[in-house]
Amino acid sequence: MHFLVVYLQIGECNYMDFPNKSEQTPFEYTLSIIGGKWKMRIIYQLAHCHLLRFNELKRNIPNITYKMLSSQLKELENDGIIIRDEYPQIPPKVEYSLSERGKSLIRVLDAMCYWGKKQKE
Repeated sequence: MHFLVVYLQIGECNYMDFPNKSEQTPFEYTLSIIGGKWKMRIIYQLAHCHLLRFNELKRNIPNITYKMLSSQLKELENDGIIIRDEYPQIPPKVEYSLSERGKSLIRVLDAMCYWGKKQKE
C-alpha cells in the first residue's frame, strides 16, 4: 500500500499532510474561513472602506444577492472576522467593520492581489 505524502514549506508553515487525515491543515482551515466566491470580496471592501453598512456593501459588490450577502456576513461574524455594530434607532442602522482577526488577513489578500497582477502582465 502506498501513501501519498505532500510536504509543504511556506514561510513558517511546515507540515506533513496525509490524505484522509481527520484534522484540518492550516491551509484548509484558512480556506474554510475565507474560501468561496464572496468572502474575500467582502473582506477586501471592509479593508479599504473600513466601515460599511449593508446596502453600501451590496452596492460595492453588485453581483451578490441580498440573501448571499447576509449569509456571508453572518459566517464572517461567527468566525470573528468582522464586527457587526447595531444601533437602536428607526430605521435600524447596522455597520460592519473588520475585527483585529479580520485585519490580519489583509496581508494575505494583498499577496493574492500582487500575485494576480504579476501573472496578468
